[in-house]
Amino acid sequence: MANIESSTAHKLLQSFMQFRKTGWHDKKVAGFNPSEFRVLIAIYREANAKNTEMKVSEISQLLQVTPPTITQIINVLERDGLIERTVDAEDRRAVKIKLTPAGIKATEDGRKAFTETFTGLVDYLGEEESKHLADLLFKVQQYFNDVSR
Repeated sequence: MANIESSTAHKLLQSFMQFRKTGWHDKKVAGFNPSEFRVLIAIYREANAKNTEMKVSEISQLLQVTPPTITQIINVLERDGLIERTVDAEDRRAVKIKLTPAGIKATEDGRKAFTETFTGLVDYLGEEESKHLADLLFKVQQYFNDVSR
């Protein structure tokens, strides 16, 4: 097993620390913070694509986040005119959520910007290195899943 004092283990540690410092996972996507963007994408994929609506609990389960957290995000998105809430006709206690036309456009613009970022990375690294990096990142994720059990 590698020792943290080994040059390879140390280089990996430094790489992970530098990667985290870039804050890329905290950066806004098309003007949205990552959690807002994830909720928009979830609603877009699960509700609007199927011409239906979602409950907060469904979004919560899908994103593996607590309902109060989703409710806070929904409040912001509603205030910005990106989603609308309606009372469920069958269960008046339940609220259904869907994207407004502005929300659909914002989500599509965000998806395009997000995709362009990763397309740019592929252009920067090249196809072969990008595939290799993706394979390695999947392996890293599997390793951390295995050691955390």
